[in-house]
Amino acid sequence: MQNGYEFNSLAFITAGGPVSIGVALILLAMSVASWYLIVSKSLQAWRVRQAFKVYAQHFWNAPNLAVAMKQNNKTALASLAKNAIAAAEHHKTHVSKNSEKVAQDEFVARALNRSIAEENTKMENGLSVLASVGSVSPFVGLFGTVWGIYHALASISQSGQATLDKVAGPVGEALIMTALGLAVAIPAVLAYNALVRSNRLLAAELEDFGYTLHTLLTTGAVINVNHEDTKSAAETKERIHIAGVPA
Repeated sequence: MQNGYEFNSLAFITAGGPVSIGVALILLAMSVASWYLIVSKSLQAWRVRQAFKVYAQHFWNAPNLAVAMKQNNKTALASLAKNAIAAAEHHKTHVSKNSEKVAQDEFVARALNRSIAEENTKMENGLSVLASVGSVSPFVGLFGTVWGIYHALASISQSGQATLDKVAGPVGEALIMTALGLAVAIPAVLAYNALVRSNRLLAAELEDFGYTLHTLLTTGAVINVNHEDTKSAAETKERIHIAGVPA
């Protein structure tokens, strides 16, 4: 720019000394971390949702629980089913019918709730980083702006030239730090909200599967709202018996 101030963001950052360089590096690290989590967690949520559909379809279409549990699947639903059936077996083996202190339905429900809580915790891994980036990065950028303005005004005072073109240029460059902070924060906040909603939907699927499995293990039959193709309780209990679970 002829007869004026020539903007140079890189020169401004380096001219700000270690503080400006440190702020820029922190914002860069936050951006890289947030985008890594955005991509990885989004792919993870999509894969988990697809795996849930496949596992649930094979599980409920299996002729018995023994066949259903043979699925080579490491999804949260598989872990949920394994823990619930193990709890039912444990209750039958270690609790006498004459001195029963905990009902089977309550015992299985506790195992399901514990498994669901563990899976929800796994799905929430990394979200705290996105939340922190979204809330902290604007203030990091603002700190860089304040430091840049201070550094620019100090340089202007030493030069003795306080004209508008001499002041507006450095101050305008200092505002770039705030813009960078917002550029880092906005995607992180949007992704955090989207991933939280996705996790809530997955948690709802977990709870629905757990409720249906709990009903099957404790009553011997699955509730059929439409009352179509209802399988008898004896047939469903045979599933449980084959799997080694008490009917």
